[in-house]
Amino acid sequence: MNQNHTEKKARPVAPKVKELINASKSIILATVDAEGNPNSSYAPFVQVDQTFYILVSFMAKHTKNLADGRKTSIMFIEDESAVKQIYARERLTFEAVTSQIERDSEIWNTVIAQLKETHGKVVDVISEMGDFILIALQPVKGSYVNGFGSAYFVDANLEIVEHRNDVNHQSK
Repeated sequence: MNQNHTEKKARPVAPKVKELINASKSIILATVDAEGNPNSSYAPFVQVDQTFYILVSFMAKHTKNLADGRKTSIMFIEDESAVKQIYARERLTFEAVTSQIERDSEIWNTVIAQLKETHGKVVDVISEMGDFILIALQPVKGSYVNGFGSAYFVDANLEIVEHRNDVNHQSK
């Protein structure tokens, strides 16, 4: 490889955080259980302000982890069938604080209606099942990547804080 190629820096691409979220129907979840064992899963979601809501069953491992308020990470990622470079998929990852929403509360009813509007009548059925609970995922801090050399810190309000230009990719 020539010297010019190894010193060439990738140019950051303008962030499109809200567009990535709006293009997503589900959220990827990473949780840990009481013993610290990791678990990954996904759930359909809706967003109200800067909070994400998911309706999940206790039959899934991640639900107890979420209900117990354990460490949680959430991720939105570009559809791999739509990317030119698999290593550079657009993605947004957050640490999140979880809380369970009380059944039949005002927020429960509002969010369930929005879930139904977004994801269909199946929400009427599963929201009536006793093992399903509504979880709020409140972002704390995160990162957004949309290409090589194009990574950003993101705050709890889903706003870009700064470009992560402290680390450059280098060749061996």
